[in-house]
Amino acid sequence: MPIEITMPALSPTMEEGKLAKWHVKEGDSVSSGDVIAEIETDKATMEVEAVDEGTIGKIVVAEGTDNVKVNAVIAVLLQEGESADAAVAPKAAPPPEAKTEPAPQADAGSTMRENTATQAGTAGKEASEKQALQSNIAAAGAKIANGAANTNGKVFASPLARRLAKEAGIDVASISGSGPKGRVIKSDVEAAKSGKTPLKAASAAPSAAQATGSAAPAGMTKAQVLALYEEGSYELVPNDGMRKVVAQRLTESKQTVPHFYLTLDCKIDALLSAREQINASAPKGKDGKPEFKLSVNDFVMKAWAVALQRIPAANATWAGDAILYHKRSDVAVAVAVPGGLFTPVVTAADTKTLRQISEEVKDLATRARNKKLAPHEYQGGASSVSNLGMFGIKSFSAVINPPHGTILAVGVGEERVYADAGQVKVANFMTVTLSCDHRAVDGALGAEVLGVFKGLIENPVMMLA
Repeated sequence: MPIEITMPALSPTMEEGKLAKWHVKEGDSVSSGDVIAEIETDKATMEVEAVDEGTIGKIVVAEGTDNVKVNAVIAVLLQEGESADAAVAPKAAPPPEAKTEPAPQADAGSTMRENTATQAGTAGKEASEKQALQSNIAAAGAKIANGAANTNGKVFASPLARRLAKEAGIDVASISGSGPKGRVIKSDVEAAKSGKTPLKAASAAPSAAQATGSAAPAGMTKAQVLALYEEGSYELVPNDGMRKVVAQRLTESKQTVPHFYLTLDCKIDALLSAREQINASAPKGKDGKPEFKLSVNDFVMKAWAVALQRIPAANATWAGDAILYHKRSDVAVAVAVPGGLFTPVVTAADTKTLRQISEEVKDLATRARNKKLAPHEYQGGASSVSNLGMFGIKSFSAVINPPHGTILAVGVGEERVYADAGQVKVANFMTVTLSCDHRAVDGALGAEVLGVFKGLIENPVMMLA
């Protein structure tokens, strides 16, 4: 029997991807382990290997096809003696919806609302939809009150569907899923919101907030934005997967994570002197260039990782009904790439030397820009560092990258005049701002860990103790 080659899941949360490139064509012979294709997600490009030997009998999904669902058949592999005529054309993946769900990742983002239901209808239509929604919610609550059976098992739903259902005041368990194995997807939520499909009995009665429809406010729709500008006065560029995920996750972060900010100045003359001495001592390679060159950010990464170890209560992430206190200082570093942002993670950064951190950050940043990172390299971590000093930014407040509990925003190092014991002096200072998730890191705790960081940055030899 012909063997179906399906779209692989490159991460636990991947739902779809782009078939970027085929390395084989119909009629080619392949062996187990041969690279046959490249799959591109919003975060990375990964190679797909053949798991059996045989002949490529049919390529179902063309090179360059986007929004290919996980487990959709992409090609057919023929065994010895089989012919392409004997291969029954497999069922292709269902066509993508007009507006597709992004495949969410652990490294950095949330859609600004383009994936929500369009609000450009008439006022009468909106009123009828709202009335239908409230009727559905009331009906679901009545069923529960009358002893209707609830589903106690796990509700399978995409992250975007869960968020849209929450914003609409609908229990996701009350929605019938049309996705694979009954999975609730975006279109199911939209159908429930419009009253096109009835809700089933939910797992709990809707709250007062849900019954009154008090959800997070939706942003302007695409139609509403375009209506403000003269046609032809702009270029409309569709958002790719990365930009959608970045927007999705950052919007989710600002709406669901209670941020607070702590700012202080660090005197960095000793750091700059130490950096100069270390770089001057770097051995030269055959080309005469230094084998390494430390940056200020390398010191920042090391100092922040050590500070989290010395104040372990701040090395935390919120997990619903619990808090995770991490044993390692896994610190992500924000890397700007065309069209988006990556946050690759330097694991156990507190145990690594400045040179190791420098080389690892350079490697991660280079592969991030080429979309060559593996999922485990940009997922996880407990905190992040975002440095805009190279752009001359003096200070800023960064948005927390869930599930991280904190993110440290670093500004430019510059000469400033300051007073010391009644004397006017000049020194180099750097402003840093710590954003904290107030659910996991309280104000005094955030101030304590930031104070330890300041001491390490101002006396860099102490981070080696």
